[in-house]
Amino acid sequence: MPLLDAEATLLPDALLTLCPPSAAGEERVAVETPVALTVNGVSQAVMLATPADLEDFALGFALSEGWITSRRELLDVDVVTRPDGVELALHVTAAREQHLKARRRLLAGRTGCGLCGLESLAQVGAVQPAPVRAPLLAEGALDLALAGLHAAQVLNARCGGLHGAAWCLPSGELRLAREDIGRHNALDKLAGALARHEADPRDGFVLMSSRASYELVHKTAMAGAGLLACMSAPSSLAIETASRLGLQLWAFVREGRATRYA
Repeated sequence: MPLLDAEATLLPDALLTLCPPSAAGEERVAVETPVALTVNGVSQAVMLATPADLEDFALGFALSEGWITSRRELLDVDVVTRPDGVELALHVTAAREQHLKARRRLLAGRTGCGLCGLESLAQVGAVQPAPVRAPLLAEGALDLALAGLHAAQVLNARCGGLHGAAWCLPSGELRLAREDIGRHNALDKLAGALARHEADPRDGFVLMSSRASYELVHKTAMAGAGLLACMSAPSSLAIETASRLGLQLWAFVREGRATRYA
């Protein structure tokens, strides 16, 4: 079956820019821009991201941060282009607005860190996902999924430097993929796309082009998926968190090999 959609591939030139000409010719590089997220007019977070699939990003980020608990609590998203970046103006239900006022979190984002801006160590575990269950993978599923992810990363193929996040069936068939210069952003976009399509994340697994960090394990579980596979190394906290949540964690996923850590 084909990808659920291919919105990220529609206008790639808008997401790339030319570096100055050189003796070797011009090269394209990925666009990175500040993306501010507001909820009912109140600033909540500023991330550095690739400005593609921004409505998916808004929905996925809101779900992973616990701002909302379902797609239906997000009433609308306005994408506003400003001289210094992009604003994603989220409009949520009155009940969720009151919840956010009770536990407002300011988060200054970076492409390489998912916990910047927390006010105390206690906030690290403030939003906890429910326990998850891993699907049973078919033989060769990770190899098939890996090949699918390489093919789906159309922006990365043109300039490099972008991470990919994919949702795949237990057979390894890739059904949905998103790209971003930040690995956490790519996963948030994927989670938002899954929610928008009303796909059940429990029916498949997540494959990432990056290392396996705590944040990726947490976001995968928040989305409801029970298996995360990453191309690079895991961290100790990622392994501990995956074990606690019942999430199956694979790392060093390369052609013909993979290591299960939890």
